[in-house]
Amino acid sequence: MTDALRCPHCGAAVAAHDSFCETCGGQLVPTEQVPAGTGGEAPIDLSRSSRQSGPVDGPGCPTCGGALDADGSCPRCGADGTPARDHFELSPSSWVGGVCDRGRRHHRNEDAMALHSDPEPGRRAVLVVCDGVSTAPDSDRASLVAATTARDLLSRHRPSGMGTPESRTAALASGLVEAGRAADEAVGAIRAEGSSDGPSCTFAAAVVEGDLCVYGLIGDSRVYWLPDDGPPRQLGEDDSVAAMRVAAGVDRDTAESSPGAHAITRWLGPDSPDTRAQTGAVPLDRPGWVLVCSDGLWNYASDPQQLQQLVRAQVGAGATGPTQLAAALVAWANEQGGRDNITVALARAGAAAY
Repeated sequence: MTDALRCPHCGAAVAAHDSFCETCGGQLVPTEQVPAGTGGEAPIDLSRSSRQSGPVDGPGCPTCGGALDADGSCPRCGADGTPARDHFELSPSSWVGGVCDRGRRHHRNEDAMALHSDPEPGRRAVLVVCDGVSTAPDSDRASLVAATTARDLLSRHRPSGMGTPESRTAALASGLVEAGRAADEAVGAIRAEGSSDGPSCTFAAAVVEGDLCVYGLIGDSRVYWLPDDGPPRQLGEDDSVAAMRVAAGVDRDTAESSPGAHAITRWLGPDSPDTRAQTGAVPLDRPGWVLVCSDGLWNYASDPQQLQQLVRAQVGAGATGPTQLAAALVAWANEQGGRDNITVALARAGAAAY
């Protein structure tokens, strides 16, 4: 990053390949190509937009106001009507990748993700997904700032010299709690001047380190462990009305489809009752996928076994790389209706590929 380049919206330092400002979320015009993914923090490249098929239920062409075709182009004037923020992909390495998409119903993408990985498959990765609360202002900015803030902290937090597996897990969990707090502070800092309300978002993060995945959660974005063979797991519990109903004995399908089910009980941002991340860990004792996602995906495949079967089907159809598989899952969610923004981030555990 060079001091010579500054965001025109807030004055923060930016890189020549940036398509948005990670400080304020403002859109930029990149002047260089995005570096190839060879490990490290994946620049959030909003210039590469793979568009969904099917009808687009959203705003018209920004140039002439005409209706857009399904691929986001304008048949009247020929302009590209898909805002860069609506769909972006990250591929920091061969074994980590993700896709963030607006979906078919919402007029803007309030999801965000930020990824980091070592180039060596399976060594270390950070996956962060945040889902902006639609009823709060500037939640698209909040999710971006929260995701990148947490990713940056977790990519630097590398505990070493831990004497036991328990102390290693505890140290990684502590980093996730701190990342959640830092993300919450970053979200609070972008409250609009003179506004009594502030932006809000969820938080789901996973640190994959060798044979261990440690996760942190606030809200209803999720982390799953989906082994190729063996029982899959949803890691942790949602902070939501639906989760409270499940805990009270209501079956999952009924709880998640009932009125008010998606109301969250904790979040990042003003007035949240608690912003300490719920943490936990799972051993990665066989090949599989660590998947972090927003509810735009799990709305259609909430049960871990259902999601595992979906992943197997997409892999069987040829989507074997993490970014390719994430894109296939996003496309599938759009085919189911795309009612919400959709984000899928994946890390391959136990083996670099099939």
